[in-house]
Amino acid sequence: MSELRPQFEVANGENVAAECIPAGKFTCAGLRGYLPLLVAGVKEFFLIRAPSDKGKPFYGPEISVRTSFAFALLCAWLLGCPGSMIAADLERAPIHYSTASPKNAVAALIEQIRSRKIALKGDENHGYLASLLKHLEIPTSSQVLVFSRTSLQRSRIGPKTPRAIYFNDEVTVGFCLHGDMVEIAVADPVVGTAFYTVDQNLERPGTFKRQTETCLLCHASSGNQSMPGHLIRSVFPDHYGEPIFSRGTKRVDHTTPFADRWGGWYVTGTSGKQIHLGNVRFGKSSEPISTAGVNVTDLKSYFSADNYLTPHSDLTALMVLEHQTEGHNRLARANLMTRLALADQANLNKALGRPEDQWTEATVRRIYSACEPLVEYLLFCKEASLSERVTGTSAFASEFAARGPFDSKSRSLREFDLKTRIFRYPLSYLIYSHAFDGLPIDAKDRVYLRLWEVLTGKDQSHPFAHLSSEDRRAILEIVRETKQGLPAYWK
Repeated sequence: MSELRPQFEVANGENVAAECIPAGKFTCAGLRGYLPLLVAGVKEFFLIRAPSDKGKPFYGPEISVRTSFAFALLCAWLLGCPGSMIAADLERAPIHYSTASPKNAVAALIEQIRSRKIALKGDENHGYLASLLKHLEIPTSSQVLVFSRTSLQRSRIGPKTPRAIYFNDEVTVGFCLHGDMVEIAVADPVVGTAFYTVDQNLERPGTFKRQTETCLLCHASSGNQSMPGHLIRSVFPDHYGEPIFSRGTKRVDHTTPFADRWGGWYVTGTSGKQIHLGNVRFGKSSEPISTAGVNVTDLKSYFSADNYLTPHSDLTALMVLEHQTEGHNRLARANLMTRLALADQANLNKALGRPEDQWTEATVRRIYSACEPLVEYLLFCKEASLSERVTGTSAFASEFAARGPFDSKSRSLREFDLKTRIFRYPLSYLIYSHAFDGLPIDAKDRVYLRLWEVLTGKDQSHPFAHLSSEDRRAILEIVRETKQGLPAYWK
């Protein structure tokens, strides 16, 4: 059955497509328990957005988190229950998404705070942001800025007050000026992706809360195949940062054409004649796409950049973040889907009195189909090509590349190309991540085998035609020297 995308109208009569599908515990019946909150939030939204004297809708900071959450709930209510049962599967063995104990950098930081080994320090301008970045080892050079109102604290976001995002290989942190909380998403080998918020009230000692419901309304939507994951979109924002859904919206990763990226984002960097949607606000749907936001290196004319940790929204950082988020999504899906397949096989073997290690063809297919999309993504299949060199404005590229690891020829999977593609050696650095190492052994064995088949030239099929013999040989040599735990046949 095809997916339903109902339309509903907001204050200015604009049709908006619902974006979120409930997941996990958000069943149709469960959503009814939130009806009072939904009604209160919708009433507040329409009262606050009443037309002003000039006939324009008002978007003010008075719109509360309750309103934002209410509209996420409304999306879920309108769409009903997802057709896939994968979301419900996350709450059964062996996943137990809501009650499992995550094992990630944020969980480790929480334990250090509880044991009083460290304490977060806050300041009046950014709350606990700087302290969080320090303890999570996230560089400020990774800062990118999004001004479209497309996240939980939407009332705090706009062209003059963009949301800042910072990241390292595993953790992504979202910050809003004068926001109630800092939002965190982290790759996790136990639950796939874990979400947290940190209370920004300086009178309280940086209270963490793991989010197992609210964030999943969008982050475990049908766009993520009902699995908890990351989400990056390019939209057409209006003057206030509201997405104009009638003009379309795109999920963004390294396969997205350059011209379709960064709608609703600020972008600092140069791309020559290559256009993108960054740094621009749009009007009615008939307006042509503007190129005024291309090759911007200073954001002072757009908003007060002094309010942020750096004045950049680095183009190279954006490209890396877009690659990384979908990479972690595919790692999470390979992890969770393999574990579910093995659990189902174990239950079947027990019921039929079969040996514990016996697999059916269906189980093999489930595991292989969970791993192959990951293999293709790690090898940058279908990557959108560049026609000219692109550069950022911060120290991000040099800091990122310097992290290695390097082989005996000083080569690294983090080395940039940025002339025809993102990286010089097209195998993702995510093979060094905790998320990769935390894959179930059967999934990891399959991924290693497929990577070896491609890199040794045994698999010359069309999806991997972009890899030259020189690419394959160099990547194989780099991985052999820098990746621990390789199967014996790699040596």
